[in-house]
Amino acid sequence: AAVRDALQWLLQSRCGASRTWESGEAFLDFVSPKLCGCLLLDVRMPGMSGIELFDRLRALKCRLPVIFLTGHGDVPMAVQALKDGAFDFIEKPYDDNALVDKVLAAIDHDTRRYAKDGSLLLLQQRLAQLTQREQEVMQLILAGKLNKVIADELSIAMRTVEVHRSHIFEKMQVRSAVELSQVLGVLGDARDY
Repeated sequence: AAVRDALQWLLQSRCGASRTWESGEAFLDFVSPKLCGCLLLDVRMPGMSGIELFDRLRALKCRLPVIFLTGHGDVPMAVQALKDGAFDFIEKPYDDNALVDKVLAAIDHDTRRYAKDGSLLLLQQRLAQLTQREQEVMQLILAGKLNKVIADELSIAMRTVEVHRSHIFEKMQVRSAVELSQVLGVLGDARDY
């Protein structure tokens, strides 16, 4: 409890709001998918260990960055935690400023991820507004084909292609085929995220 209080005071002095829980089980009762920030875990905690909590959070698809603190860590444990997606692994005794710097970096990382996820959701919603025919036309636009070629391939009038192109650009909120390609490139990159 004393260590939690000291860490909370330290983090509030530079990071602003922070909260503590007496155990991993107590945190699991609180956690939600919309939670944003950084989670600082000790490897050894009462009840569920920090590593066990981390594994449970991963199973729940919780993407909060996790920084492990330990006085008992070994190199294989640290390497495995980092491979499994931990943000960092810090051994005790630690430098207060270095710890807070790591927490701030993790919060910044999470804030950028959250903003990116929101942007991607918007793009996915825009893409979902396209009709089947607009999606077909869009694929041909992205292949660099001219309206006349698209019209021939789809057996439709060139004016119809122009109307579809206009609707695609409007729905996707782009002004050109290049911009459309860039937007869809972001969506493609996000699949690997």
